[in-house]
Amino acid sequence: MRRAAGVMSFAKIKRPALVALGVDTLAIFLAALDVWLVIPEKAQPYSIYLSGAACLGLALRRKLPFLAVIATVPGFLAGWSQLAAMIALGFLATRKQMHWQTWTGFALVFTCRFVQWPLPDFVELSWREHVLDGIYGVIVAGMPVAIGLLIGARTEISQKLSELAASRDRERRFHADAVRAEERARLAREMHDVVSHQITLIAMQAGALQAQTTDPRSLETAQVIRKLSTKTLEELRSLVSVLRSGSEDDGPRPGINELDRLIRGSDVPVHLTVERIPDLLPSQVSAAAYRTVQECLTNVHKHAPGATATIRIQGEHGSLKVEIRNERARTAGAALPSGGHGLTGLAERARLLGGSFETADTEDGGFRVRARYPLDR
Repeated sequence: MRRAAGVMSFAKIKRPALVALGVDTLAIFLAALDVWLVIPEKAQPYSIYLSGAACLGLALRRKLPFLAVIATVPGFLAGWSQLAAMIALGFLATRKQMHWQTWTGFALVFTCRFVQWPLPDFVELSWREHVLDGIYGVIVAGMPVAIGLLIGARTEISQKLSELAASRDRERRFHADAVRAEERARLAREMHDVVSHQITLIAMQAGALQAQTTDPRSLETAQVIRKLSTKTLEELRSLVSVLRSGSEDDGPRPGINELDRLIRGSDVPVHLTVERIPDLLPSQVSAAAYRTVQECLTNVHKHAPGATATIRIQGEHGSLKVEIRNERARTAGAALPSGGHGLTGLAERARLLGGSFETADTEDGGFRVRARYPLDR
């Protein structure tokens, strides 16, 4: 696996270099082909050499674009390397844009197209031919510069658009953070003013019942109610603090190591199996597994009274798998209120952690919940 990863990294690193080499080779080949197609049979040897040197000078266009243009000038002036000069000038304009080197290169290429070699032949031309050569010189030298400037402008616009998109993303994130902070503060106020008050009253009533009753069963029930109310109130206050502070933390995070206490207080018969749990379990994953078991036991108590729940927690292939099954209800119980958001919240938590969550009815009339949480976070 390491060797394969190394080969892939090597290929990614070498790919741009191979593309650049291929483009340079193609440019040199096209320039040489242009010279070969137009060179006359009785050409002077020095003009052939200068044209060949101009084609090979394109190899310098990436690191030394201005020098590449200068290298093509003799071959264009005294030979036939017009395409080589145009390619070098276009790349120079792309790299340098409105730099003085671009306009110097433009003047050199224009001169090579306007002036004919040998010079005596150039002097003997009529004024009409000079005008035509001047027009063609502007076209030959101006077209690469125009294309290079357009490419540079497009690149600059793309960069500006990318920066603008990034800026808009940051603004959207800031706005979303502000909205979430306001919503957190509102929820914190509601939880403190309403829920916390009601739970406190429940705890106080349970304490009063505990002090007044002499029946052992009622006394035990009052103690359980007071204990659960106190614990819920502590967690609620911690959550309110988290909401007010705007922390990304989810508040108190009981983990898998507290499942035994959760099961003992659930009033649901449970068969628990834990296999191959890593020693260092991420706190978010451990808390998610705990909340999954907690919600499922609550649902069993609500909707399937008397049923036995089977819990299996297993670490396998870089993930933690949690499965909870329960039988059909064994006894008829009073309907308990349900918000219907518990399983939805568990599914959202699993997706935020990069895992999966699924529910299904079983063949025996029960219910099954499966969750998977990756450990490599």
